[in-house]
Amino acid sequence: MAEPKEVWITGIGLLSSLGEGLDAHWEALGAKRVNADETRLAPYVIHPIAPVSFDAQIPKKGDQRQMEMWQRIGTYAAGLALDSAGVKGNQEILARMDMIIAAGGGERDLNVDVAIMNADAQGKLPPALLNEKLMNELRPTLFLAQLSNLLAGNIAIVHGVCGTSRTFMGEEASSIDAARIAVARIGAGQSDIALVGAAHNGDRGDLLMLYAFGNFALKDQHSAIWARRNNPGFAIGSAGAFLVMESREHAEARGAKPYAKLSKVVADLAQRKQPGAVTRSLQAMWPKLGVSGDNGVLITGASGAEPATAEERAFLSEHPGLAVRATGTTFGHTMEAQFPLGLALAALSISRGALYPANDPTGLEVEKAEPPTQIVVLGVGHWQGEGMALVEAVS
Repeated sequence: MAEPKEVWITGIGLLSSLGEGLDAHWEALGAKRVNADETRLAPYVIHPIAPVSFDAQIPKKGDQRQMEMWQRIGTYAAGLALDSAGVKGNQEILARMDMIIAAGGGERDLNVDVAIMNADAQGKLPPALLNEKLMNELRPTLFLAQLSNLLAGNIAIVHGVCGTSRTFMGEEASSIDAARIAVARIGAGQSDIALVGAAHNGDRGDLLMLYAFGNFALKDQHSAIWARRNNPGFAIGSAGAFLVMESREHAEARGAKPYAKLSKVVADLAQRKQPGAVTRSLQAMWPKLGVSGDNGVLITGASGAEPATAEERAFLSEHPGLAVRATGTTFGHTMEAQFPLGLALAALSISRGALYPANDPTGLEVEKAEPPTQIVVLGVGHWQGEGMALVEAVS
C-alpha cells in the first residue's frame, strides 16, 4: 500500500474580530488585543466581526445582498485564502479545486418570530393565520440564505471554485471532519487541491437566545478562557477561517511555498453523559497523532463551557510541558470556524518561526521562545465532538 501523500497548507484566509489578513492577525496576537463587546447584547459577551469592506473580495453588490453576514464573512475569507495560495483567478486550478465546508444554519427573521409568538400568546394565531404569516412575511431570499450549503455555492459563484463540494453540519465537529476528510482525500490521491474552512457570525440575537437557553453563553464581562471557572460559558465569536490544502507534488509543480504541512487529523465522539468522557477521548486520540516529545505547542479551541472545558483541562494537566494557547480568549468561540481557525494559527506560527505570546492571567499558558516545528490543534465541542490535528514544519 502506497504511503499517503504529504498535505501542505499553501493558503490561509482569516477574517475575525481582530481584523483581516495574516499580518493584521499576527500583530494583534502579539499585542494581546481582544475585541469583545459587553454592551450590544448585554448581559452577554460577543466578539463582532471587525469593520471590513466586502467589496474587496465580493465585488458585485447583488452577490453581497443575497448573502447573510456569515456567508459574506466566509466568502471573503475564502477569497483571502485563494489569494494567499496564489490561485485566485486561475481557472484551470479553480475548476478542479474541491471544497469542504463546515456550516451552521442561517439567521432567523426575529421580527417575524416575535410577531408570531406574541399573537400565539394572545390567542390570536389560528393555524390558517400561521400559514399566512409564514408565506407572506418571510422573503424567499431569507430561506435561501439559511441553507448551509449556500456558503459553498456563493464561493463557487464569486470565486469560481468548481470542483466537488461537501458541506458538513454539526457545530464544532463538522469542521474537524472537514479537515480530516480533506487530508484523507489528498493523502489518497483522490484530490490534488482543496479549499477547507468555515465561517460564523456571533452578532446574532437568535443564536444567542439558543445558547443562553442552554446556559452556555458567557455573561457580564469578558475573561480569559482559563479564568472562567466561577463564570463559565463562551463569548460567541465571529470569524471566517479558510485553508488551501494540496498535495506536495501539486504544490511543487506550480511553485507554491507552504506555510506548513497537515500531517494528521483524528476525530472522536465521546459519550458525554459519563463523567470524564472528554478526558478519556483526548487521551485515546493523543497517541494517534505521532507527536514527538511532550514539550511542544498546543492551540486549543476550548470554549469555556462546562463540563467540557474542565475535562479538557484535566487532559492538559497530564502534559505540563506543552505551551498552550486558547483561541477562545482572543476570538471568542466561533463554533464551526474554531478548528480551522486553530489550524490557520498553527500554520501561521510555524511559517513565522515563533509562537505568539500567551494571554492568560492564570499561568496555564506559558511562553515558548524556540521556533515551533510541531503544533497540535485541539478541538472540544461545547456540546459534543472532539478532534486533534498535527501541523508541522515542512522539511
